[in-house]
Amino acid sequence: MRVLFGTDGIRGKAHEYPLDPATMFALGEALAHRLNRGRVLLGMDTRESGDEIARALSAGMAHGGGEAVLIGVIPTPGVAYLCRTSDAAAGISISASHNPFHDNGVKIFGHDGMKIPDAVEEQIEDELRALRREGPTEAGAPVDAPSADLIEKYERFLVSGVKPDALRGKRVVLDTGHGAAYRIAPEVFRRAGADVIVINDQPNGRNINEQSGALHPEGLAKKVVEMKADFGVAFDGDADRAIFADDAGKIRDGDEIIYLWVRNIGAKRVVTTVMSNFGFEKQLKADGIELLRANVGDKYVLEQMIANDAVIGGEQSGHIIDLTVHTTGDGIHTALVFGEILASANKPFSQMRTFDPMPQLLLNERVASKPPLESLPKYQAALARAKGELGGSGRVLVRYSGTENLVRVMVEGEDDALIHRLANELREVLRDEIALA
Repeated sequence: MRVLFGTDGIRGKAHEYPLDPATMFALGEALAHRLNRGRVLLGMDTRESGDEIARALSAGMAHGGGEAVLIGVIPTPGVAYLCRTSDAAAGISISASHNPFHDNGVKIFGHDGMKIPDAVEEQIEDELRALRREGPTEAGAPVDAPSADLIEKYERFLVSGVKPDALRGKRVVLDTGHGAAYRIAPEVFRRAGADVIVINDQPNGRNINEQSGALHPEGLAKKVVEMKADFGVAFDGDADRAIFADDAGKIRDGDEIIYLWVRNIGAKRVVTTVMSNFGFEKQLKADGIELLRANVGDKYVLEQMIANDAVIGGEQSGHIIDLTVHTTGDGIHTALVFGEILASANKPFSQMRTFDPMPQLLLNERVASKPPLESLPKYQAALARAKGELGGSGRVLVRYSGTENLVRVMVEGEDDALIHRLANELREVLRDEIALA
């Protein structure tokens, strides 16, 4: 079974197991064996630990007969795109997405630009354990220098996803979260004709996602109003997600952007996750649009999309997949396409109707372990009580994070006070019972 791989690759504390040099060396060697000594593209976000991981992976690949090619600082979806449009056998994004700088991770894509399946992750993990040993972990940089040509190729791809000058006359605020989008996003928005204002674009290796980006869009919203911009976009550390602010300073999440996108192209089916708001689902049903729900994680969304012939899918958190051009969520592509939709709407973003969201509260609780939820009798009793109080007019979703040591409690219902009380009660029960487990 998978232990190191979670819902989005391997993630942990930088320099510590499983992101220590010895384990990353073994991962590189195992991947080289799996790929019959092919080429692997390496991209990363702006964390200071990225270079150490890249060096260890590269050394392991070389030891296994493979070759690593360093792209440089680039969004995760850029790695996926370049992988599927080149002769690379795989691609790796070194990033911990929205996590703070002291975390890092690796996400592996196959030649087709899709995150590798769980079963393949399990096979790689088994070989990694067998190979892991003390030994050489550094062999210089993966290549002499990052590849400007590969980054330019990705930038051209992004701009090609919208009409020429699609954003001409639009003022846009970009919050790059001191992450992987800090150079690429402003460049492609300017090429698309936008008047661009950029904030949080001075990475120092440690400030990625710090009170900025997709998890902290409040500053973006204020800046949009201050600068009289048409809209604003906040990216997370590896820029595979985007959260928006409208011209009135209201924050608009992934559900709303997916809704506007689906309506714009006339799609009849969309895939989201179990976290998407029930109000979104009700409105889609009223519009004659089928909603399919997947487990949390964009690779699970993609699997459902392919299986059910859906071209648009995504997550409330801002990961949105446009299967007509991409195999993974791409925050910059999402933002460009939305800008084109807004330009054609001939009305302010704040006046674009979406749906009436059902009150929803998501609470996180940090945990030291993750015992099966069904093994916690006090929690199970509290869950039954909560569902009884909602009386079929809401829902409860509790799950462990696949990327952090957190348990997430989401309660949705028509009564805002009730869902706040129930969510807090469930969180308190879990806090106490997991601590004793």
